[in-house]
Amino acid sequence: MATDPSLLNLTHHFLIAMPGLEDEAFSKSVIYMCEHSERGALGLVINKPSDITLKNLFDKVELPLHRSDLAEAPVFQGGPVQTERGFVLHESMMPGAEAVYASTMSIPGGLEMTTSKDVLEALSTGAGPRKVFVSLGYSAWGEGQLESEISDNSWLTVAADMAVIFDTPVAQRYDKALMLLGLQSWLLSPVAGHA
Repeated sequence: MATDPSLLNLTHHFLIAMPGLEDEAFSKSVIYMCEHSERGALGLVINKPSDITLKNLFDKVELPLHRSDLAEAPVFQGGPVQTERGFVLHESMMPGAEAVYASTMSIPGGLEMTTSKDVLEALSTGAGPRKVFVSLGYSAWGEGQLESEISDNSWLTVAADMAVIFDTPVAQRYDKALMLLGLQSWLLSPVAGHA
């Protein structure tokens, strides 16, 4: 029995690229979905680090970084859209309350995504959220585009696990995301099939 695609909501899920997806931006990627509605979808690739560290980023925006635990953390390539713009995925600062930062999207599931500089200012002083993921750029799909890619077997989907984002070494995130489905990468065929 087919599922009505208009009912599909992948907010707070992972998209896991199938081996046959050869697009350079998305090959072997895991994307955390921040928003998914009938208008489209927005997510951040969580397993493609850039060669920029958070210390480099803070230097570039002329802020000190008084969080030694973050200094060497990589800034990620969140996707091919607006690659000059920063996105900070972090734990909710005050669950159930209004967002603490100026430009924050609350994501059902306990995370928030902030695009305003005030979160960086808080981090620079040693305050701010404890667990953070910083990317430049994001991934986006127009109306019906993601649903079409999923039906073409480009992506697997699974409910997100915050430990994969914040506690798993980058090189293991793809395999850990697959394990949430009970799969291992060697089990996946690079050729998509349709029944």
